[in-house]
Amino acid sequence: MLNLSKKFWLFIACLAVFSCEVDTKRKNDYSVQGIDVSHYQKNIDWETVATQDIYFTFIKSTEGLKFKDSLFAHNWTHSKKANLIRGAYHFFRPTLDVQIQFDNFKNNTDLKIGDLPPVLDVEVYDGVPEDSLIARAQRWLDLAEDYYQVKPILYTYQKFYNQTLQGKFDDYPLWVARYNRFFEPNLIQSEWEFWQYGNKGKLEGIEGYVDFNAFTGSMEELRSMTIQSNYQVEEIELVAP
Repeated sequence: MLNLSKKFWLFIACLAVFSCEVDTKRKNDYSVQGIDVSHYQKNIDWETVATQDIYFTFIKSTEGLKFKDSLFAHNWTHSKKANLIRGAYHFFRPTLDVQIQFDNFKNNTDLKIGDLPPVLDVEVYDGVPEDSLIARAQRWLDLAEDYYQVKPILYTYQKFYNQTLQGKFDDYPLWVARYNRFFEPNLIQSEWEFWQYGNKGKLEGIEGYVDFNAFTGSMEELRSMTIQSNYQVEEIELVAP
């Protein structure tokens, strides 16, 4: 017969498995709800999305040295027209040249006043040692802060943060994935601002699943995180179909 301790951990494991296998339900105890998207969500009807108490979105812009998300321009333009607060992220590949990765992002991503800071998605090693991963990620963040004149946001998942990133990026706002409606991200000696709590959300205006997110503060606090002044760079134009 299982003792109480084993029963408890078995119950926790069952909750985790269950939360990953069923459709993600909205966490209505957070007033500021958002989503994150890429080309996997195909053509999104942003006006319809915005009518469902969705207030912000993170949109994939780039990955590695050359990849540019095929629907970034569309999502970037139309989420703004729908009055959502928008942010853009780069999926980081630790083995690849950091400067070229950042150039890929900045050449594709025209952040404006009212947009969230640039986001670095760090969630894979790709065979790189931990100290090298930390140094390379820090280099990208430094380049982004220098260029956009704002502190970037760091995205990762709970286990990766606690095992690898904890204590290394304490000055950066954190967006953390933990697919569980019942338990918030549990970070070692760190606080999070955004919680990606499920990857099987459903909304009108989006075909298939979408990731659901919550912001820990109020709308006023979210707006205070956005870019407040222009940075001096050459203008680029995103053409949205």
